[in-house]
Amino acid sequence: MSTGTEKGTVSGLEATSQGTLPEVMAAVLLTGHGGLEKLEYRTNVPVPTPGEGEVLIEVGAAGINNTDINTRIGWYSKAVDSGTNAGGAEGFAEISDSDATWSGEALTFPRIQGADAAGRIVAVGERVSPDRIGERVLVRNMLRTYVGYRPYECWTFGSECDGGFAQFAVAPSRETYAVNSDWSDADLAAIPCAYSTAENMLHRAQAGAERVLITGASGGVGLAAVQLAKRRGATVTAVCSAAKAAQVRAEGADRTVDRGTDLVAELGRNSFDVVIDIVGGPEAGQLLELLRSGGRYAIAGAISGPVAEIDLRTIYLKDLSLLGCTFQEDEVFENLITYIEANEIHPVVSKTYPLSNIAQAQEDFLSKKHTGKLVLLPPAAHA
Repeated sequence: MSTGTEKGTVSGLEATSQGTLPEVMAAVLLTGHGGLEKLEYRTNVPVPTPGEGEVLIEVGAAGINNTDINTRIGWYSKAVDSGTNAGGAEGFAEISDSDATWSGEALTFPRIQGADAAGRIVAVGERVSPDRIGERVLVRNMLRTYVGYRPYECWTFGSECDGGFAQFAVAPSRETYAVNSDWSDADLAAIPCAYSTAENMLHRAQAGAERVLITGASGGVGLAAVQLAKRRGATVTAVCSAAKAAQVRAEGADRTVDRGTDLVAELGRNSFDVVIDIVGGPEAGQLLELLRSGGRYAIAGAISGPVAEIDLRTIYLKDLSLLGCTFQEDEVFENLITYIEANEIHPVVSKTYPLSNIAQAQEDFLSKKHTGKLVLLPPAAHA
């Protein structure tokens, strides 16, 4: 595995499709856990060298995600019990570096974050066919190569290894998927983290043509869940702000409910087969009341807070299944590629920013005023 912050050259690689590669690149370095000031845009970062089984990608676009912000601020530390927005801009004063990442392993700095990356392969390492050079690709955000494909283990692209907030990135060839689509790079970069998280929750819950409730439905993961649940034939009720309800319905939701509403009073107990929860926080217990006996609750986020009080009797008396959703089986991302190529899903990109404006993009993301995704565009390497 090669990191973008190591000194390296591209000598000795297979020939590229675009001639000689530069020795340095623009990239955003995370220099430590903390506020936005920990993100440093530089133009003299060595271009990484792909190792055995890896490819070098010229990044065309990289999405903004909660997980990158959470890692920056150290929100995954058990010392933090508030929602993600509380420390989003300035970080948290009291965290432990040893447990401040989603994997529980301390991060090494500097790190190039960026869980999403769309681009083209421009060079390959050993044991990778040069025929891959020129392929338009997406990188799977939950990587299994570096952990030997062991069950329930993975690295996040841009967390345990360098990611997409740069002009170039390396990734395992096996987990870099060719995609045949006329979508823009920004549209493609909206897919990996948000859509794989949403698809993984639906996959784990085995959601079908059932009644599905989705929280946080106007954000990147939530809006993806709406589209993907409808693709499965579900009847979707979406929880979001009133200001975004029309757009969420336009993306497929059959009904929207205002965020902050008493959901049990509004929707009734035992009224859903599946709950897809991205928000967490104090309302998690209420969501369990909404499920019928034998219902499934899938969670992959806690932007309203990681701590909730739930009545355990609700779980066992109703035979509920609670599904934590981080690790992704291979078929989850593979299926997304087929959905893209069949135009079965349609990402909503609200705004793009130059890579150098990452701080503004993350501030806008935290303001929650947008619908769908915000995406960064690195400068063209061959302009």
